[in-house]
Amino acid sequence: MPYTYDYPRMLVTVDSVVFLKDNDNPLKLLLVKRGNEPYKDAYALPGGFPEMDELLADAAKRELLEETGLSGVNLRQLATFDAIGRDPRGRNIAVVHYGFTSPSNCTLKAGDDAAEAEWHPMNELPPLAFDHKEVIDYAISKLGL
Repeated sequence: MPYTYDYPRMLVTVDSVVFLKDNDNPLKLLLVKRGNEPYKDAYALPGGFPEMDELLADAAKRELLEETGLSGVNLRQLATFDAIGRDPRGRNIAVVHYGFTSPSNCTLKAGDDAAEAEWHPMNELPPLAFDHKEVIDYAISKLGL
């Protein structure tokens, strides 16, 4: 017998803040251009919804691969973001992961619901969807970048 509840359910997503470290160039950040609403054609961190039988860390790796073609990044949990109204689809809790990669592992190929995947210099970030500017600012502060 399935369980039923009389109260609203929250959404859970995973996002990844991935930096490209190259000693010869400024630090870059991986962003995707969203292919779907909400925020279609806006830039965002790669991420999405976990599968029901999937651990959050595995979901972050899967979403990163599906949306950007990037794998082999050691992702670690950074923080949870739960501002009310952060997602127009409903009450959404985002568990954000972070990682670093190098020029030897930075080739991108947009896929899934990402129209584009690109590296952006940290001092030239475009306007961002959701609360991703705050997420990135938190990551920079927390990681001492």
